[in-house]
Amino acid sequence: MINLKIVRLLNGEKETYGIIKNGKVATKEEITYATGIPIPISIKDFLFDGWYEEVREKFDSLPYDESLSKFKVLAPIPNPSKIICLAFNYSDHAKEQGLTPPTDPAIVIKPRTAINSTDSEIVCPSFVTQLDYEVELALIIGKKSKDLDVKEAMNSVFGYMILNDVSARDIQFKDKQFTRAKGFDTFAPCGPWITTQDEIKDPQNLWLKTKVNGETRQDSNTSKMSIQIPEIISKLSKVMTLEKGDIISTGTPAGVALNSSKFDYLKDGDKIEMEIESLGMITNTIKFYD
Repeated sequence: MINLKIVRLLNGEKETYGIIKNGKVATKEEITYATGIPIPISIKDFLFDGWYEEVREKFDSLPYDESLSKFKVLAPIPNPSKIICLAFNYSDHAKEQGLTPPTDPAIVIKPRTAINSTDSEIVCPSFVTQLDYEVELALIIGKKSKDLDVKEAMNSVFGYMILNDVSARDIQFKDKQFTRAKGFDTFAPCGPWITTQDEIKDPQNLWLKTKVNGETRQDSNTSKMSIQIPEIISKLSKVMTLEKGDIISTGTPAGVALNSSKFDYLKDGDKIEMEIESLGMITNTIKFYD
């Protein structure tokens, strides 16, 4: 198996994508030139419609000549049909909220307009007074799936990335549900790239961390999930059809500002760094506007 990181990029005004190896990039154009295979413009078509499988064995021999710093890194999946986020799925997070973790996925659907990239602003209207962060391991579904057994559930996963499930807690309290509070534009920064499933030996044993202005806020491990990844996928697939490019964000650990006596809510200009073991880091700044 060839371990890959797949990245969506902006080169000036032109969108492209590529494969990362040792910090260097082989772009879509270079892949086509080196292999003679005219891979598609769309990263979703490339990943999920057979092109990826056709050219993946050639990736080791590609010329990785471009520096990643030449490009702006975009959110890996544009326009996903669904962004499904789990609530209270870490034992330590549920405990800090005085709750018992649910035995079935408690989910929120974020709109695709919430998608945001690393090194971008999280833009928030000033009427929000309690803006919060949530580092989460996100799964990217690789094939259409329905009614999966737990044993076969992982076959539907193409890869992994980081997602910040940004939440307006004051809106959440007012509405007594999550959709509006988590649905603002830019409230789903993710990336920085897709790490393929075969590169991660055990997604249920990855440390994850959030820093705000250099201060560690969240520091935990995916082993603390109450509902484990195969069961999440299986249970969701028995409710809704999972489609190629869907994002499932698996919940956040302890350390959020919600109900905390230690940590403040986010302010204008705050810098958020989120890191998950083997998946990289996403960095965003907060921008409030009137």
